[in-house]
Amino acid sequence: MTTVGIDVGVELDGETLGLPDLRRVAEDHAPVALSTRVLQRAAVSRDQFEETVRQNIPVYGVTTGYGEMIYMLVDTAKETELQTNLVRSHSAGVGPLLSEPEARAMVTARLNALAKGHSAVRPAVLERIALYLNEGLTPAVPEIGSLGASGDLAPLAHVASSLIGEGYLLRDGVKTPTGPVLRSLGIEPLRLRFKEGLALINGTSAMTGVGSLVAEYALAQARHAEIAAALVIEVLQGSMSPFQPEGHEARPHAGQIASAANMRALMNGSRLTVEHADLRRQVAASKKNDNGNGSVFRSDVFLQKAYSLRCVPQVIGAVRDTLGHARLKLEIELNSANDNPLFFTDREIFHGANFHGQPIAFVMDFMTIALTQLGVLSERRSNRLLSKHLSYGLPEFLIKGEPGLHSGFAGAQYPATALIAENRTIGPASIHSVPSNGDNQDVVSMGLIAARNARRVLRNNNIILALEFLAGAQAVDVSGRLDRLSPAGRVTYDTIRSLVPTLEDDRYMADDLELVAAELERGTLIDALHNAGVRLH
Repeated sequence: MTTVGIDVGVELDGETLGLPDLRRVAEDHAPVALSTRVLQRAAVSRDQFEETVRQNIPVYGVTTGYGEMIYMLVDTAKETELQTNLVRSHSAGVGPLLSEPEARAMVTARLNALAKGHSAVRPAVLERIALYLNEGLTPAVPEIGSLGASGDLAPLAHVASSLIGEGYLLRDGVKTPTGPVLRSLGIEPLRLRFKEGLALINGTSAMTGVGSLVAEYALAQARHAEIAAALVIEVLQGSMSPFQPEGHEARPHAGQIASAANMRALMNGSRLTVEHADLRRQVAASKKNDNGNGSVFRSDVFLQKAYSLRCVPQVIGAVRDTLGHARLKLEIELNSANDNPLFFTDREIFHGANFHGQPIAFVMDFMTIALTQLGVLSERRSNRLLSKHLSYGLPEFLIKGEPGLHSGFAGAQYPATALIAENRTIGPASIHSVPSNGDNQDVVSMGLIAARNARRVLRNNNIILALEFLAGAQAVDVSGRLDRLSPAGRVTYDTIRSLVPTLEDDRYMADDLELVAAELERGTLIDALHNAGVRLH
């Protein structure tokens, strides 16, 4: 870390960039810095590379064509034309643009990969990318076009286009031609030299940048799922037994242990939840009072409740472990040299395939699966609250007025149920290899599609969780159990009620769901609990 004025910046050295710092650069515009060591390392690598070129040693993408056209030899006099043509020809992405934070995350990831020192770009290239980040010059990058095999060629080409004064930038969210913006700032477009166009576009930085932000948001979503579950378990007067530490230490998955600890913290001090010993005594008392002489009798006491109320640590804990694995792989990739060819001191040039996105494609698909199940768990708890047959005595659809005349939350459940189905249609992208580039790229990862899929499920889940929070708060109201909530449960309830009032009579519900979903995205509930002294893993 380095300090620039009063702003704490992020030093990019190709070795130590973590997801939280990437997010700070992407979202908060934290300044980036390149150390003297990084720039010197780049200069040495560049000098050695240029000596290789002077010796007429064949180098892919420097003295040859690209991809399938590798057999075409290109004279070194054409260096700038060759690199510039590559960038122009691959700036062919289409569709919606990545958001500004996503594009900045992508640019940061590319800069950090080049800072590692094996890509043989000039220090001036590193400094120009850092300038773009620090001056808020964000390339406009279409989402569609990457196969994730020879890296994210199309998205990164749009970044490179902006560096050479072409293509578009995002200015106040508007797609704006790059050239006039650079002229207004007195910035000369970058002139590409040997390999630099290839180094800029040949890497996994789009899938890694977008995927890293998704992983950051997903961890917050796991916490939201635990907060919602705790409120529902409280209002349904569930048992604390499923969350006791000894049971989870007997099956020591780290995510499960952390999730159970969060559930205990969230329900600590509740006068609604019950201990298992109390349930045992209730069963014994009901059996003692039974007047029948049979060997079987009916009790009104449930020693254990449904899985959606009891298996929270096991399910959300598994989500947490999946996210932990994904984050590990993303951080490795953020600090990797992932283009081709690569250069090492006194070693043969590495003509390989570090650009291939398979490791990231797999973990993003894994994350999509985990987040889909997180949404399923939430929707099932909401369904339990809304069904009079499953809610342990609450009115159907949590109607506060007259059932039949009013429908309560009946309609509000439909979007959540629909999104569960939609999430399940979002299958793995990493298995859908389609050959391209004259069959040179005959096995591709589709890693950026996998990252976009995970992002889509994440966003859908915010609506699903919004329903659970709204239904949980409504259940508190119709049950009259507000005063017996735990301190954390009361903070959760009060935060929801600060956004959306109790449903007294039927009303337009879409805005309620969208508003709570937006606040979940902002982390409002987590912040409120943190301010109240509730610390979550």
